[in-house]
Amino acid sequence: MSKSITQKILEEHIVKGEFEPGKEIAIEIDQTLTHDATGTMAYLQFEAMGIERVKTELSVSYIDHNTIQAGFENADDHRYLRSIAAKYGILLSRVGNGICHQVHLERFGKPGKTLLGSDSHTPTCGGIGMIAIGAGGLDVAVAMGGGPFYLVSPKVIKLNLNGELRPWVTAKDVALKVLETFTTKGNVGCVFEYGGEGVKTLSVPERATITNMGAECGVTTSVFPSDKITRKFMHSQARAQDWVELKADEDAEYAKVVDIDLSEIVPLVACPHSPDNVKTVKELEGMAVNQVCIGSCTNSSYKDLRTVARILKEKKVHPDVDFVIAPGSKQVLENICRSGALADLISAGARLAECTCGFCIGNSYAPTTDAVSLRTSNRNFPGRSGTNSAKVYLVSPETAAAAAITGKMTDSRELGMEYPQVEMPERFYIDDSMILQPSDTPDRVKIKIYRGPNIGEPPRNSPLPEDISGFVTIKVGDKITTDHIIPAGSKMKYRSNIAKYAEFVFEMVDRDFYKRVVQYRDKGKHNIVVAGESYGQGSSREHAALCPAFLGVKAVIAKSFERIHASNLVNFGIVPLTFELESDYDTIDAGDELVIPNIRRLLSKNEGLTVINRTKGNEFEVSYELSERLRDIVLAGGLLPCALR
Repeated sequence: MSKSITQKILEEHIVKGEFEPGKEIAIEIDQTLTHDATGTMAYLQFEAMGIERVKTELSVSYIDHNTIQAGFENADDHRYLRSIAAKYGILLSRVGNGICHQVHLERFGKPGKTLLGSDSHTPTCGGIGMIAIGAGGLDVAVAMGGGPFYLVSPKVIKLNLNGELRPWVTAKDVALKVLETFTTKGNVGCVFEYGGEGVKTLSVPERATITNMGAECGVTTSVFPSDKITRKFMHSQARAQDWVELKADEDAEYAKVVDIDLSEIVPLVACPHSPDNVKTVKELEGMAVNQVCIGSCTNSSYKDLRTVARILKEKKVHPDVDFVIAPGSKQVLENICRSGALADLISAGARLAECTCGFCIGNSYAPTTDAVSLRTSNRNFPGRSGTNSAKVYLVSPETAAAAAITGKMTDSRELGMEYPQVEMPERFYIDDSMILQPSDTPDRVKIKIYRGPNIGEPPRNSPLPEDISGFVTIKVGDKITTDHIIPAGSKMKYRSNIAKYAEFVFEMVDRDFYKRVVQYRDKGKHNIVVAGESYGQGSSREHAALCPAFLGVKAVIAKSFERIHASNLVNFGIVPLTFELESDYDTIDAGDELVIPNIRRLLSKNEGLTVINRTKGNEFEVSYELSERLRDIVLAGGLLPCALR
């Protein structure tokens, strides 16, 4: 039978089940990546499992998120990560070496391999033909211990690229076109697989930009073929030996085929406050811009920054614009420095940020009150920039550079200059000295794990009760992101201190949530969250499930869930339930007392559930999509207690 790229890679890694869309499979994981924001808790969980050394082919710990060391918390966590890596066989990418996805693409990704990362943008490595999947930190910890990763066999959607991008139109515009087409919801359980003659016109950094932003559509991952372009990239990274060819069979069947003519795409922009709120740059032309930030794992490659430098050469940034650039890796920074591009950027008036996530996660470079900020990152959720009133627009580096010069939203095709074609180097300057190798001596067992005062043990959840009986602590609408549930930015320094971090749950939505939820919990009542469509969009941040579980949340009843967050809820003993009739959502108010009787017995038998609203005097049906394995995890109170029992 003819097969897609997705099916070929997954079937080579299946250890349980068969590739049949909609059915659960377990796959072997070749590589893992973590970063300091999610990895700290992942390694605490790994320690709790009592495993002596990681069992993957490769595991890399990156320090790239909370690098601002204002206070001891982040620095202590970084020291903890360093000691963990040395002891357990993990490579450590030090502060300043770069963003995990950019560095992994450059130095470690291999076509045909599987990668599991505790970050939702792990699919970036799909740009070189990997099945790269984002997951919660606990799932990654299990994979590092040699356990399989469970997922639903995806429906594979082919995005057939035809033609060629015109000058000043970019891979970022392709990604935004895909978001405009598919939106941020309704794509759970799917994979985007790219094909068509247009693929041959895209470099690996361009492909990685597209796969990176597939995460915003909610798909499991996105993947490109591994071809001559991929081989050229691997050669430039002195890793030609890691290249293998990967392509779909000519008559492979797909759940759906969508044709995209690259030559018809124009410069696009995602408007506040969702990546799928897409318009053309022309529609917003002339809008005053206060800040321009170029970087993030989406657009911080050598090609991106060299192009921007060419546009800005011998020009100056508009006096009303605060202009920030953040190279994606130390390698990118060193190579644009050696090419002279960095001097052109600085001469134009750029502020040089560290090679980290920085402004993308809102822990630095927050814009002014009510500012218009153009960013090349992948998310523009409310408040994510660090300024609640700011309006963030997602654009290509070319559109961002045009605004930096003119001080307003500008279609870069109107700059009156020839498009600067940038060729990728035949061989990058490479220096891996900031990637620390783990100890390989018997003495490694004596390595002492450093724990600062902000680091606590992973909370232990209790088994699911016979009945869930409590209150609707909060009712929220559609497209609630993990940023809404638990903030990033400066609050992320408490990621290894769950009792403290939990104080900020739903802070952006309802500042009284924490006070209310603790009152209910202390009275012996359970807490229930009610939500609309696409609950849990965005980051893979498992704290958006872990912290509510710590506060006594036992169930979330929603119209629909996003994949990673639904898995994280299960991993921490919270039952993800969906309304049988979406209209029942309208019958519930915050503060209503709900009972789900016999939930433990009924879940164990895979039977239907009824929710009784004691406040309103009615009842309604809810459903769940939980395999026998997932039901066992929920009944045990989460994945960790299930694994340790």
